[in-house]
Amino acid sequence: MSSMEVRFPAEVASVLTKSGWFPGRKRLQRAEEWAGQLTDHASPEGHRHAVFPAALEAWAEFGELTVTLEGPGAEVARTPFVIDPLRGLHQPRTLADLGRSLELPVCPLGEERGGAALLAIDAVGRVYSLDHAGEWFLGHSMDQALTTLIAGLRAERLRFLTDAL
Repeated sequence: MSSMEVRFPAEVASVLTKSGWFPGRKRLQRAEEWAGQLTDHASPEGHRHAVFPAALEAWAEFGELTVTLEGPGAEVARTPFVIDPLRGLHQPRTLADLGRSLELPVCPLGEERGGAALLAIDAVGRVYSLDHAGEWFLGHSMDQALTTLIAGLRAERLRFLTDAL
């Protein structure tokens, strides 16, 4: 059994490999370029992106991966996604709002369904999906989130005190 199969379920490892990922993949220069582009951008209201080590690590290892799976998954339909933080370039306010609710900085990770949902990562490496229906928790790590997305596992809806008001 390879180290990749230990890290990911076989189906997830296969999909990631077909998408261009491999153990030890590190594109730090590209991640640093994205960090610069994100930190240089401000919304019209002055909101800025937070960038932190967990995001840089995720971008370096998984950045530019495009997964085109669709159809039934283990629990829910699988949807295509891409890891590219610039897909969230114009969402600093949305991510800042989520960060305030989580009490942690959050920055863009990519998108699902051709932009129908924004993928985000927090400062401790947890991953979320934000869409018109709310905010969804995909996993405590990139590995868990990728497994959730690729295997078609059910994401947990985030609930904040403001949801009850």
